[in-house]
Amino acid sequence: MIRILLLLLAFTATLSACSTRKKADLLVTNARIYTADSAFSTADAFVVKDGKFLAVGPASSLTDQYDADSTADLGGAPVYPGFYDPHAHFLGLGQMLDQADLVGAESYDEVIDRLKTFQQKHPDATWIIGRGWDQNDWADKAFPTKEKLDAAFPNIPVALTRVDGHALLVNSKALRLGQITAGTRMAGGEVVLKNGEPIGVLVDNAMQIIRRLVPRPDVADKARMLQAAEKVCVSLGLTTVSDAGISPDEINLIDSLHKAGKLKIRDYAMVSLGEPNLNYFLKRGPFQTDRLTVRSFKLYADGALGSRGACLRKPYADRPETGGFLLLSPAELERVTRLLYASNFQANTHCIGDSANHLMLDLYGKLLKTTNNRRWRIEHAQVVSPDDFWKFGRYSIIPSVQPTHATSDMYWAQDRLGPVRVKGAYAFKDLMKQNQMITFGSDFPVEAVNPLFGFHSAVARQDAKNFPKAGYQMENAVDRRSALLAMTRWAAYANFEDQLRGSIAPGKQADFVVLDRDIMTAPNTQLRDTKVRQTWIGGERVY
Repeated sequence: MIRILLLLLAFTATLSACSTRKKADLLVTNARIYTADSAFSTADAFVVKDGKFLAVGPASSLTDQYDADSTADLGGAPVYPGFYDPHAHFLGLGQMLDQADLVGAESYDEVIDRLKTFQQKHPDATWIIGRGWDQNDWADKAFPTKEKLDAAFPNIPVALTRVDGHALLVNSKALRLGQITAGTRMAGGEVVLKNGEPIGVLVDNAMQIIRRLVPRPDVADKARMLQAAEKVCVSLGLTTVSDAGISPDEINLIDSLHKAGKLKIRDYAMVSLGEPNLNYFLKRGPFQTDRLTVRSFKLYADGALGSRGACLRKPYADRPETGGFLLLSPAELERVTRLLYASNFQANTHCIGDSANHLMLDLYGKLLKTTNNRRWRIEHAQVVSPDDFWKFGRYSIIPSVQPTHATSDMYWAQDRLGPVRVKGAYAFKDLMKQNQMITFGSDFPVEAVNPLFGFHSAVARQDAKNFPKAGYQMENAVDRRSALLAMTRWAAYANFEDQLRGSIAPGKQADFVVLDRDIMTAPNTQLRDTKVRQTWIGGERVY
């Protein structure tokens, strides 16, 4: 009788223990988890339910508490919050996948060869469109001229966007279609001339003359492009990307694809500046779903350094007749920022040159006045005068930078800026000190999509070949902990998404990435070779 009673008690205890175990969808164990929380703590297990992290901690405890539908033993692999790219062109990446890829071409002749190959694959194209040329990578670093394009493609218009997106190389056929002559003028842009005639290069606003003529993709094309871009991004560990300047129609398309389950990746969409777009979204107001955030406008103060459209306080060292130019007048930039200040939208302004940064920091400061939670951003913050850094901290302005810009531009940046002014360029550590925060993106497809290239550039200040050996302007290198936060929790904060994700913590969306090596400890020389093993968005494995 006593034996039966003891068995009953043991059975009851077992039932009680089972009844207290909690249900979950996924249990991840045997991992080195960098949570990126405020304590930068690590763990070896976590539990996911309904697309969110339910618990994070030691595997011994979690396995006792939870019954999961599926489990994953990661064999000690490192796990991080899903990577962010807070400044990119997601739709632009999809569009580029449909164009001639000119990135990395080492000469103008190689550009021509790639275009011929592209035309053979697209014989019915009415325009030849490409992107990615960079004359700074060629032996002759002067802007290319139209003659080689004319010889190879005399009867079809050609339009080739420079790698930075701020200059367009076209042939004579395109110039004729656009009715562009030596007398063509456009505020905030330039038709580059030689011997009084257009050479075929259009800078910044002048590009719009041709772009208005290029056939535009329809809605179905754009949907396909977005899905193609998503495949690239998730394969590289990105779970949240951005669209730095798109239209309301494009934003609504992304939202519809999310709702239909045809697009998984999360998107932070900046609305392209323009009066119709302002009217539309200022009336509608910001909105946020679990996959899409729309609460910012993308402004352009100036152009790019590589095409000498960046607006500098003093002339270019290698072209003293110009100091670049603003794309909008100071009065218009002030009008727009005042409108945004009266709303709940962020102002995210593209600023490359020290004059553009100086202007926008002061315009922001006039409105923000002191520290605040508006989270207004300077996109790129590429060349900043020494007497302007403090303004980021005073007005809580977030520097949204792209580390690979530093290692792409380092070969010629001093030629543009001179040895003194270049010290205020790509100054990530100095910028981070102002708010104890910075965000790291890539500006893809201007730069490579892979966020680990940016991580490497930030901490080692070296290119893909680990050059220079001692690093470029190492006084502004960033430690690895900060670099990881800049592409996870701090980036989420800059997007007004820090309550949703950006760290591995209970209640946050279960976005995470599994790598084949630990980027917090691996040698610098191995960082760019790191591979993504798994990418998860909302508890769903997407790669």
